[in-house]
Amino acid sequence: MPVIPQIAPEIIARHPDFHAASLTIRGAAIAAPESPELAALLAQAEASLEADDPVREAHLLAWDAPYRGFGAKPNRTLPSATALLKRSRKDGALPRISPLVDAYNAVSVLHGIPVGGEDLALYQGAPRLVIAEGSEPFDTVQNGEAVVETPEAGEVVWRDDHGVTCRRWNWRQGRRTMITEASRDLWLVLEALGPMPAGRLAEAAGQLAGVIAALCPEAVIERHRLDATGFQPLA
Repeated sequence: MPVIPQIAPEIIARHPDFHAASLTIRGAAIAAPESPELAALLAQAEASLEADDPVREAHLLAWDAPYRGFGAKPNRTLPSATALLKRSRKDGALPRISPLVDAYNAVSVLHGIPVGGEDLALYQGAPRLVIAEGSEPFDTVQNGEAVVETPEAGEVVWRDDHGVTCRRWNWRQGRRTMITEASRDLWLVLEALGPMPAGRLAEAAGQLAGVIAALCPEAVIERHRLDATGFQPLA
């Protein structure tokens, strides 16, 4: 059974070009952490760091308008894909965290697509992209200490029944539902705006699903497209 995310009507009205790829993964026990598929994806992503990719750059730039719309300064509060690309260019390589996280980070950098990942065992209810009221709990870390903060009213956030799981659309994910090496059932979302062609989004989702299948041969992976028209299987 796939996870079925929901988008608030207000967000669809403001951003009718928003579209996403949703991946539900069950049984993601890593059997091949040194998979050639992951190594090849990481190498491809790192080779692209300084490459000229007009689609990637246009897509990352397109997130400035939504961020300004809920009061964030794009040059200070960066979408996750922009921040990861900037950091990777500075370091000359992608960070290494864990095989699954490394896989979706590589796809994010390669295509300029924000990618979020959640541990379904820790998630409560369906993912919802909504306008924050400003009182929802969001657990994070400040100065090395665990803290609970709240989003600003009017901010676009992902949330579940308990609270916010990602602030400022795709800026910072919370710790409560983060993917760890113990995670087995996952939900991943690749988020896009108009400059990202549907075909390239589907390509990115396919790359990610293929690498996860190589890492976790027993995993069951379902891919869907999410946009203003609804939720349907992604070929």
